[in-house]
Order: sequence, then structure tokens, then C-alpha cells
Amino acid sequence: MLRLAGRRRAGRFLVEGANLVEAAVRRGLVVEVFATDAALARFTDLLTGVAVHTITDKAAKSLSDTVTPVGLYAVCAPPDVALADVLAARPRLVLVAVATSEPGNAGTLIRIADAMGADAVVLTDDSVDPYNGKCLRASAGSIFSLPVLEAPGSVALVAALRSAGLAVRATTLDADTTLDAVDLTRPTAWLFGSEAHGLSADVAALADERVRVPMWGSAESLNVAAAAAICMYESARSLRRQ
Repeated sequence: MLRLAGRRRAGRFLVEGANLVEAAVRRGLVVEVFATDAALARFTDLLTGVAVHTITDKAAKSLSDTVTPVGLYAVCAPPDVALADVLAARPRLVLVAVATSEPGNAGTLIRIADAMGADAVVLTDDSVDPYNGKCLRASAGSIFSLPVLEAPGSVALVAALRSAGLAVRATTLDADTTLDAVDLTRPTAWLFGSEAHGLSADVAALADERVRVPMWGSAESLNVAAAAAICMYESARSLRRQ
């Protein structure tokens, strides 16, 4: 797979597998498709009308970072999306991943945001590149379904979100306010921290409101994906009731 420096230098990224290739084709982002003979035979319907370069099994294995490659790849151009454009469209629900360095977690957050009908996902504070192969796979194609963009720093990002009329809410374990006490009918940008460390105190302090998910069992905490799924679901449900 292309490394980060190579992806950014070329302005291209590589996706692998039928789900991601199909989603990229549907979004119109595919530049080139490569497939083994076996993959061509297996995914004939998907590749109808698509120009395909045939490659050997050995070449397919060298491109893959999975244990059992399916032999289907697409070189894609990243979507042209800017934060200003997202905010100008008056979003109602945005997921912000702060300092999320684990690509599997980032991809899962993107998938959750897509499932809950969010308007965008923003990765900030040195989060992982969303076009990392593991992140792409964890998103299960959702990265092509909604705007996913990177912002350099949370301070400027939070100010921009707030200026766009979004309530900025941070999830923290020590918050006094519980999720069930929050007015979720307001358009909201949720800040979620890294799996290992959560949100830093400085970033949490930027939010309009700090919120915790109430728990009635003996578990000390939720992982970031579980917390995000709960918060995003509750926000989406409240917004849809209006």
C-alpha cells in the first residue's frame, strides 16, 4: 500500500477489496483499477464498464497489507472537501476525532458517523491519515459516503464549529452533566479523544459542554467507539424528531 508521504505527494490513495472499490467507483474517485484474473472473474458485475489492468497474484500480494488479499485494487483521488464548505452547508451533526492515532478506531468512528447520518467527520490534532489502509477498511466504505477531512488544530477548529452555530460537546469521564440531561435538539459537534488517553483537559475545556455517558454497571469506562456510537445515536435521534 502507498505510505503516507507517497499518498500526499501523489495526491492518490489505494483501496483494496470489493466494498471499498465499489464505493470509490460510485463516488467517481477511481483513477485506475488493478485486478488478478481470479478477481476479474469474481467481481465481473462490479467492474462492468471499468477499465482494469490485469496483475499477477504476486503483484497483488505486494500491494496488499492483508493476510488473504482478494486481488482487487483501485487507485483513487481524494475527495475535494474543505471545512469552510462543510460549515457553509449548515451541518447539524459533526463527529470530531481528536488525536486519534489508531487507524482502526478512526475508521470505526467514520462508520459510526455515517450510520448516524452525520454531516461530516473531522480529524484533528495529529490524528491518523484517513486514507491509511487500515482506516479505510475499518470504515467499511463509509469514508466515501460523507465528508471526511483533516484540520490542523482543535483550537481553531472548535472556534469555526461554534461560529457555524454548532454546540461543541466533549465526552469526558469526570463531567458533571450526563448525556440524558443534555439538550440534543441543538446542532452538535461531538469531540472524541484517543482510545488510550481520551480528551486532554485543554481540549475538553474548549467545548461548550462536557458530557459523560451514564453507566449503571461495574465497568469503569467505555471505549471510544462505544461512547461515540451512544452519543451520536442520541443526537441523531433527537435531531430527527424535530
